[in-house]
This record gives sequence, C-alpha cells and structure tokens, in this order.
Amino acid sequence: MKKNILSALLAGAMAISMTACGSSAQAETVKAANPETAGTESTEAATHIYVLTAPEDHGWTGSVATFAKEKVSEINSEGKYSAEVITCENAAYQITQIEDILAKGDKNIAVVIQPIDDTVQSAIQKLIDASVPYVAFDRIISGVEDKAVSNVKGDNEGIGAGSAAYFVSLGLNPGDKVYVYEGDTSSVTTLRDQGFTEYLLGNLEFDGNRISDDDKWTQDQIDSAITYSGAMNWSRSDTKAAFETLMGDSSNTDIKWFYAEDDELAMGILEALKGGGIEDSAKEAFLNSKPVITGCGGLDELYGVLRGEAYTDITENLGGIMSVTYSPSMIQTAIQDMVDSLDGKTVTQDHVIECRNVTADNVKEFKGFN
Repeated sequence: MKKNILSALLAGAMAISMTACGSSAQAETVKAANPETAGTESTEAATHIYVLTAPEDHGWTGSVATFAKEKVSEINSEGKYSAEVITCENAAYQITQIEDILAKGDKNIAVVIQPIDDTVQSAIQKLIDASVPYVAFDRIISGVEDKAVSNVKGDNEGIGAGSAAYFVSLGLNPGDKVYVYEGDTSSVTTLRDQGFTEYLLGNLEFDGNRISDDDKWTQDQIDSAITYSGAMNWSRSDTKAAFETLMGDSSNTDIKWFYAEDDELAMGILEALKGGGIEDSAKEAFLNSKPVITGCGGLDELYGVLRGEAYTDITENLGGIMSVTYSPSMIQTAIQDMVDSLDGKTVTQDHVIECRNVTADNVKEFKGFN
C-alpha cells in the first residue's frame, strides 16, 4: 500500500513538472512567433521624427511642406530614423496634433515644427515638459526658443537690409519717401521692418558692407519718410487692392521706393500696374519716376520677371526690381539639424541662414519655387 501511494505521488509530481515545462516552452514559442514584440526588453526603437508644417497648397508656405516631404523620404530610405510630415491648416489643429502625439506615450520621438502662429507656444511647452526635443522653423516663438534644439530661420533682418542696400545703390537719399508692404503682425514682419531701418541708420550691414556716412538716415527721417501698409496677410490680391487704392490719390504717385516683404506682395504691385484698377494718368505719373520694387522669398514667377519672361512692358519702365532670397527649402536644414542632434553632433541653436539679393544680372544662379 505504501509503495502504491509513493508511486502515485511521484507520478503526480512528474505530471506537474511536465505541465510547467510545457507552459514555459509555449510562451517562448509565442514570443518568437511575434517579431514585433520579441527583444523589446533590450532593444530600443528608432526615434520617430514628426515634422509639422502648414498645408501643401500654394506659395511659400505650401512649398515648405513639399521640401519637408523630400527630406522625410530621404530619412526613411536611410532607415536609421523614421519620419513623417503632418500638415496643419490652422494653429488649433497644430496644437491638437502635438497633444495627440504626446498622448500616444511613445518615448523615442522628436518634433520639427513650423508654428502656424504664436498661440502654438502652449503646445510646444508641453513638448518641452515631456522632454521631447524640438526644432523650430521660420516662426520663432520667443517664450520657448531657448529650449529648442535649434531655431532655424532665414535672415529676416537681412531681407530688410538687402532691400535698403539695393535702394541706396540705385540712388535712395536720406528722407526720400518709402512705402513698405508688410506681411503680417508676427516677428517675421517686425524683423524685416527692423532690418530695413537699421541698415539706413548705419547699425546693420548687408553682404559685409555698411551704408556710407553720407547716405545714413537719421531717426527723424526714418519716422517721417517711411510709410507702412499694415498686414497684407502675405496676400497678392490684398496688396494689389491696396496699391490700387494708394495710386488713387495723386499725391502718392511720386513715391519711388517700394519695399514689399514677400514676392507675392511684389507680384500684387505688378498685377495692379498691369490691370485696369488704376487710372492711366496715375500709372503714367508713377512710372515716370522710374520706381523701384523689391520682394523676397524666391517665387519662380517673380524670378521669371527678372529673367525677362513676363511683365516686360512694366519692368522696362521701372528703375529696378529685385528679390531677396528666403527659400522654403530651409525646412530641410531644420530637419537635418534634428537628425544631427540625434546623432550626437553639435547643432547651432540660433541657426540663421544668410540671404542674397537676386536681380536680372544673377537670377540664373538661383532656383525658385512655384
């Protein structure tokens, strides 16, 4: 009897042991069959880079998204990191996208963002609080810029300085009337205004040179001779309408110097001069003064004007026309700054990309955007 009991106990122990071994083997088999989860305890996932831009529709901001997609495709093909572009039609949507990214709880993420406006600051602060590295592009929000991996922007002050230097080279004298078509109410416009006046005052150089002492302006001349349009919302049609209204007053037809803070705005002036919204007598009086127009950005349509492909009946009566570079392709530099930072390389936090004046003489050296 004792032998039978002992045999039963031994048999039960062996059964339990075999069951336990069987469960362990089954768990290892499931893990091996699921490669997405296999090894996650020791292997860290590659960082995923989110690139948030304005919609890919038209103009400068639309081209930013196009160039961003090119760079993201390059990153994904290399395989070291993954990346995607999220276009955001307004600030509220961009804020929501950032919140959704954070809500996923992923650890290995980074963000490159072209803020729609300054209200996105609160969402960027959430990235900072979550220790998510971010790079800002174009619109730099002062409240969070010191926490960015990099703040990549064109030289907005340089755009103003470049336009002022061009005017001076063509005979602008201290106290001459100047009209400035502004983009919006952001820091971009503030800096473009500032660069223009600071060059005239002798406080800022362009292309390594400062204004001569004989050509310097006083602050009183700055205040009395320069007129600002207010926000044109980067709109060609708004600028066209505003210029038509300006020329409706004959006292304005003698203004010779027009600094447009974007190529779209410069094109608005050209379209107004081409169209029927201005009296012929006003156009004649205006063009008789050989006016000078500057833009900026790199719009290929304006480069076409510089190449002599369009608006020749207008440009032959101008004293000069020019565009300062501010290419949307700079977004690729911003994305590369993030990649370099993830690679452990040193990245310049205040990353300003210098600009150049593009005229009929050198336009063939530059590639525009559509």
